[in-house]
Amino acid sequence: MSFTRLDLDDSAALIRLRGVTKSYGKGQTELLALKGIDVDIAAGEFVAIMGPSGSGKSTAMNIIGCLDTPTQGEYLFNGLHVEKLNRDQRARLRRGYLGFVFQGFNLLARTSAQENVELPLLYRGESASSRHELARKALASVGLEGWEHHTPAELSGGQQQRVAIARAIVTEPAVLLADEPTGNLDTKRSREIMDLLARLNANHGITVLMVTHELDMALYTKRMLHFIDGALARDEINPHPTPFELEPAVHLNLAPTFPPKPSNTVLTLGQR
Repeated sequence: MSFTRLDLDDSAALIRLRGVTKSYGKGQTELLALKGIDVDIAAGEFVAIMGPSGSGKSTAMNIIGCLDTPTQGEYLFNGLHVEKLNRDQRARLRRGYLGFVFQGFNLLARTSAQENVELPLLYRGESASSRHELARKALASVGLEGWEHHTPAELSGGQQQRVAIARAIVTEPAVLLADEPTGNLDTKRSREIMDLLARLNANHGITVLMVTHELDMALYTKRMLHFIDGALARDEINPHPTPFELEPAVHLNLAPTFPPKPSNTVLTLGQR
């Protein structure tokens, strides 16, 4: 299987890293987790971030997700210098434009699927009626219509991950960050989740970044970033992504393109 080398393009980057480093500790105990990362990711891409343990892939994902900050370098989100934001401003950007899916699902055990999906809307101050409607639509979009009132204990692993994905997309994020989303699932459920992520990317235009160490899962994506020892070793286009299974379209008001350029005052970010 061959891949095409992807060159950096200075136009239309939703996410841009320039010379990004991340170090932990000082002196003899200093660990350089990232070593001058340069990468552009355009709106609407589906990207796999790969590498062995300790390669820097999770550190890069944490910086892109505003969960950590670079030691040096620039991180631009739609033209906004994220590395210059304070903690509260990064939280506003994260809440307004990013959705997260984790390997461990992270669902509240005694809470229904619908209530789990409603949580981000609750934090944003949405009314109860709006939360209910948006959560139901998000669950329907991931194939869980009729499962709204089931608790995680009443759902399979694959269904729990679908609830987690619904929770991540209910706020209509520009970017979905998935950290080993199939790591706790068997092969069949893993393929169902990858089909779902591919549909969200193709049908709704959501930019999807996925950390994975599984090549067969990465082959669903259109681009692969390979990290080794804190460096971006290869950046490749996958010309033939694994075809995903189609399902009947469910209308969800997800924007097909990324949002307007965030204001440098970051006040706009707090209003989403």
